[in-house]
Amino acid sequence: MTENKQNSHSFAGTYFDRDTVLRLSRFLRIASWIVAGAYVYQFVLNIVVFTLQWSRGFLYIGGPTDVLQQIYWQVQPTLAGLIFFASLQAISQGLLILLDIEDNTRRAARTK
Repeated sequence: MTENKQNSHSFAGTYFDRDTVLRLSRFLRIASWIVAGAYVYQFVLNIVVFTLQWSRGFLYIGGPTDVLQQIYWQVQPTLAGLIFFASLQAISQGLLILLDIEDNTRRAARTK
């Protein structure tokens, strides 16, 4: 009797375990927020260091190109972190979408 119950929950036509995919999706969402926090911390630290260097006279800015380069050095790692965060979120949502497609396909096959 327990074998029948177990077989009704697992479908032999799938190549994945639904619970594993849900855990992976949850892990990716959590990891993306950890990555976002690390990059925000890095950005704040970069701005504080830049401000301290500028206020204490350790930073020489020779012209407009130096200003643009300083801005680029502060923003570039943050943009990379934003892309990394968005990619992890997209992968997580993509896994859930694939699970929904699988469920819809199963339901459609059962009704016919």
